Amino acid sequence: MWVRQIHRWLSMAFTLAVIANIVAMTMQVQAVWIGFLALVPLIPLLATGLYLFALPYLGQHTGARSEASS
Repeated sequence: MWVRQIHRWLSMAFTLAVIANIVAMTMQVQAVWIGFLALVPLIPLLATGLYLFALPYLGQHTGARSEASS
């Protein structure tokens, strides 16, 4: 499923952005854009994560509906 692959790649990008933020903080670099760098993959990561979380529940709901009509 392509949503799962996108979610995995976004999680890797988010992890790299957080590591870059931690490195910048330890080096005393005052760059606000480094802090906002983690938000770029975080927003679509949230959307794909919520979709993947809801997917089994949506599948059960339609499965129960098809069993009831049989």
